[in-house]
Amino acid sequence: MMVFSTLRAKAILQTLFDVSMPSDDGIVERIKKRPLPEFNDTDSGIIEGILEDGFLNVALNDSNQFGPHAMIILLGIVASVTGLVLLLGMKFF
Repeated sequence: MMVFSTLRAKAILQTLFDVSMPSDDGIVERIKKRPLPEFNDTDSGIIEGILEDGFLNVALNDSNQFGPHAMIILLGIVASVTGLVLLLGMKFF
């Protein structure tokens, strides 16, 4: 019974995640990686680096090394706008 459940688990994993389980010789195949996106390394500061490639391009596509910084700034902007909309909605409705 244990062999059946192990084989079934392998089949489910291979179907859902396109991965291979360890074979009899112990070799494990990794999950296929997507190709790396184009990345432009810049030597300028954080503000210049974000403005150089465009704010949304850096925040959403990680076009240079300041992607996480731009994403945090975008998070602050979206949270502020959301808070403002909720405040105005509670005040007038």
